[in-house]
Amino acid sequence: MAAAQSPSIALLYPGDRADPKESRFAALFDAFAAAGVRAEPCIYHDDFADEVAAQLRRVQAVLVWCNPIEGGRRRDRLDALLREVADAGVFVSTHPDIIQRLGTKDVLLETCDLPFGSDVQRIDSLAQLAAELPARLAQGPRVLKQVRGHSGIGVWRVEQTGGGALQVRHAQRDCADERISPAALCERLAPYFEPEAGGHMIDQGWQPRIAEGTLRAYLVEDRVAGFGVQAVNALHPCEPTPGPRLYHGPDLPELQALKQRLDSQWIEQLRQRVGVPRERLPLLWDCDFMFGERAAGQPERYVLCEINVSSVSPFPPSAIAPLVAAAKARLAASR
Repeated sequence: MAAAQSPSIALLYPGDRADPKESRFAALFDAFAAAGVRAEPCIYHDDFADEVAAQLRRVQAVLVWCNPIEGGRRRDRLDALLREVADAGVFVSTHPDIIQRLGTKDVLLETCDLPFGSDVQRIDSLAQLAAELPARLAQGPRVLKQVRGHSGIGVWRVEQTGGGALQVRHAQRDCADERISPAALCERLAPYFEPEAGGHMIDQGWQPRIAEGTLRAYLVEDRVAGFGVQAVNALHPCEPTPGPRLYHGPDLPELQALKQRLDSQWIEQLRQRVGVPRERLPLLWDCDFMFGERAAGQPERYVLCEINVSSVSPFPPSAIAPLVAAAKARLAASR
């Protein structure tokens, strides 16, 4: 009887507030309750990971919100824990193995030839960076990205300037343009080539239309559930501070062409390319797009910037109902 009364689903996130009403997911907790799904908060920290593991073994499913780097710590212990509870039969979204396929910058290289792809290269060492970057910079600015991060951490815009110097800008909030030497750039980027940071970087061609803003498509499994529109990007050379992201439902008129492409083709193309079965797609994830260059008279072009899977928050209210429905379906399938 005790097992029947225990919560069916846990919402895992770092922090210090276990009261659902005080968490950033209060509306989601309310929606689960209204749908007849028992949900409980699961506050995570490496220091009490064993207690979290014991809690998760008592539920049927866990939805996870935890950045790749949180408070100076990486997700290694959490990912191992999630794999353990998944092997024990708990449904985990998003499973660490799926994050590796979808939620790292490597996905840009995997999909560079798809309709939303762009000029992307992989850099495996500082020696390769020093040897190959100058020729690419001669064609225009580049954006160098660490394999796994968030909030602009480890994302650098690099542009060639006169006298052999480089103009660089870190995408992390409140960072400004700097003028440094190629040797200083290599020194700056060296930590991203360490094994614990992924061992390589992704080099993506600069998109000149970045001044027009970026678009975030929020997805529940394989369907668009809302949009986020941001007018100013952190890497735009003339803007020191990114603007706010404004949230919209999936019916935003000006983005119906993007929604149609995602729902009818692009998500399926992406899923097949990275080898993720539909039943293992994240319950909640998002794709960030930039405006790409296009020929006159051609339809709007969208270029994939990154995919967020580890900690998709905040998200538009329109995503809550489909997320709850998808979670209920997964719970029913696991019984």
